[in-house]
Amino acid sequence: MKTLLLILSAFAFNALCAQNLDSAQFYFQKGMVEKNAKRFLTASQYFDKSISFDASNTDVLLENAFVYKEMRKIDQARVLFLKVYQINPNDKIVVNELMNIYFNYKQYAKALDFAKKCDDCKDVYKISGISYYQLEDYPQAEIALKKAISINKSDAEVVYTLARTYVDMEEYNKAIPCYDLAVHFKEAKPVWMYEQGILLYNMNDYSGAMNSFIDAANHGYTRSNDFNENLGFACLYSGEYEQGEKLIMEIWLRKPGNKELLRELAEVLYQQHQYDKSLVYCQKMLELDATDGKALYQAGLCFMKKGQRDKGQQMCDKAINLDSSLESLRRKKDITSL
Repeated sequence: MKTLLLILSAFAFNALCAQNLDSAQFYFQKGMVEKNAKRFLTASQYFDKSISFDASNTDVLLENAFVYKEMRKIDQARVLFLKVYQINPNDKIVVNELMNIYFNYKQYAKALDFAKKCDDCKDVYKISGISYYQLEDYPQAEIALKKAISINKSDAEVVYTLARTYVDMEEYNKAIPCYDLAVHFKEAKPVWMYEQGILLYNMNDYSGAMNSFIDAANHGYTRSNDFNENLGFACLYSGEYEQGEKLIMEIWLRKPGNKELLRELAEVLYQQHQYDKSLVYCQKMLELDATDGKALYQAGLCFMKKGQRDKGQQMCDKAINLDSSLESLRRKKDITSL
């Protein structure tokens, strides 16, 4: 009798399982019809119903994940992709989807975990390279990004990220040609041009920096005080004195208490052998503060360069009396920084 009950129970269980599988398949097929008709919400409801009868059917889980993706419900899709991955970790389609989802979530370590499992996935080197860069592993970023470029030379984001990688590795000479390429893509952003300008400025290519700053502004980069200051000094070092002075003085009029801006302007003009122009700004500083020894010393140097050595020397001596920190400059013929 006991054996008979066990047999009947097993039979009932198998019948129930078969019925569940039939139901799962029924709702799966209805879901596919709705999915193909692009009625994604209805499709997801049928797929959910199918999963309630058979939670391990990877075909249903995967189709439901793609439906959620179509509806921009990315996190629901992620959960389903992960379920499929747990069942079948070798499914390259799922690995690729999870790699992209975590990359777009800016969860770069997780994106890399999946990228390492899918060498032949689309954009794997791009995603790996940018992820390594964001995680500050610059040597690995360089390797992956160069591989990505070898596959697709026209990916602006990859070329730009390689430029940034070289900057952060402090290999500036390698960064320059990458920026040159990046800023000429139609997808180039104004900030890339501005960064290129900063890089060229720091490499003493002031004319190139000036042109990059102007390109950035022409493409919509905000002309803040900092931007105009950088452009202004790039113009000055490039010999565009009128434009440079105009930009710097516009900033000074907004910040009339910033004497250091005038001091830098006077110093740059002095370095560029524009002694009369430098004197104008030395005079402005002295009008603001008659005891400004540095401004007086700078003016003295200008007069000496103009051939009025005695007058200039007297001014420098007086400046040293006003500011004892200038004593070390007494025997120097020139200064490069005040």
